[in-house]
Amino acid sequence: MDSSRHFAEIISNVGEDIHRDGLVKTPDRAAKAFAFLTQGYQQDLDTVLNDAVFESDNDEMVIVKDIELYSLCEHHLLPFVGKAHVAYLPQGKVIGLSKIARITDMYARRLQIQENMTKQIAEAILKATNATGVAVVIEAQHFCMMMRGVQKQNSWTTSSMMLGAFRDNPQTREEFLTLISKR
Repeated sequence: MDSSRHFAEIISNVGEDIHRDGLVKTPDRAAKAFAFLTQGYQQDLDTVLNDAVFESDNDEMVIVKDIELYSLCEHHLLPFVGKAHVAYLPQGKVIGLSKIARITDMYARRLQIQENMTKQIAEAILKATNATGVAVVIEAQHFCMMMRGVQKQNSWTTSSMMLGAFRDNPQTREEFLTLISKR
């Protein structure tokens, strides 16, 4: 399927001349951009991990915070941008730190809602590590709220998913939340 043809049709339908100098190559560029922004559909957990799961006797909390993310809301195809904070409690295995960011990107590069993405990242980390607990907090700004609809430019949405010890142990949860709030 030639998606650039579809972008040309959308541009024409808003009243623009797709043969105008500035728009001649726009359908092709838009199709390539959209393919990049949704490349998470062509990725899977095993490929992203690339065998970067290692034996370790560490059982203390590992946190990667402020992972920037860029996604498209599945309702309006508008961006939402923000950051993810991911933690886990190892149980015999640790994961390469860059893989946590790559897992975040894999799910962000799909048509999404923030709540589902938060859960997907947590479940993927749990599956990869068999950790005793996983925590994910995402803070994002949604352009569907900023550019249209209620037009609130300064609102942030926070979602969290706590699994295992992060759900069951209030002290573990509090340690995580305290550590991600420090700059």
